[in-house]
Amino acid sequence: MPSKFWTPKRKEALIGWLFLAPEIIGMLLLNVFALGFSLYLSFTSWDLLSGVSGIKFLGLDNFIHMFQDPTIMKALKNNLIYTVLTVPIPMAISLVLAVLIHNKVFWKDYFKVVFFIPYISSIIAIAAVWSALFHPSLGPINQFLMDLGISSPPKWLVDPKTSLLAIAIISSWAGLGYTIIIYLAGLTSISNELYEAAEIDGATSITKFFKITIPLLRSTTFFLFITMLIGSFKVFDIISYLTGGGPDNSSTVIVFRIYQEGFVNYNMGYASAISWLLFAIIAVITAITWKFRNEED
Repeated sequence: MPSKFWTPKRKEALIGWLFLAPEIIGMLLLNVFALGFSLYLSFTSWDLLSGVSGIKFLGLDNFIHMFQDPTIMKALKNNLIYTVLTVPIPMAISLVLAVLIHNKVFWKDYFKVVFFIPYISSIIAIAAVWSALFHPSLGPINQFLMDLGISSPPKWLVDPKTSLLAIAIISSWAGLGYTIIIYLAGLTSISNELYEAAEIDGATSITKFFKITIPLLRSTTFFLFITMLIGSFKVFDIISYLTGGGPDNSSTVIVFRIYQEGFVNYNMGYASAISWLLFAIIAVITAITWKFRNEED
């Protein structure tokens, strides 16, 4: 006789799918549908206040206009500068600090907590403190520089030449603890026998750092590079709070331009087109990085 359709195994599988159904439906509605709708909007003109009936198909006009928009080109340039300032440089500093803490510092757990506190703190609260530190005339940083004999210290957040640098310093400082913790975790997986063998062969601390530590932390470095790279292109809150993209668009980045077009100018079609430009940039950079890593492996 044929076995029953609802076998215990199939019943168990059905129960599992029923538990997963809310998550799957939510993912389809909030991610897949939103992604597809955003792609459709990138080819349209839509004033957010006009309702769905106000959507007008434009074809490639948004993308053509985007590459002719000087503010977008400025935002792209600022994003690249910000990425250089907040990804490779903090990673190098974090690696050195992690090695020092791992090998040379007592009370390692205490220093891990100290460095990690800024990362788990509110970025707006951190920005508020740093805005006071960076005050052009009353801030302690410029007071210290003037005490050193610098008569005209930088105006930091209010100067187009230094506003992006000041924001990068704040972001790097706030994220330093996370990078250090990840590197420390990677360092614990490296066997001490490798360092002891290198010492027997007469290797110096610098040699061990470049020949053992850095190569064996390649996977950790790759993970941090990708996550920090994506994070650098998603920066918004600290720029919105401290400078509002100014002065003179000197700190405007891609995500801030998306916000301006979508929720200030209510031009959701153009904002969606910029969003897909950002997606393409991150996808290309990530694909290139993966390719180089696979070739090295």
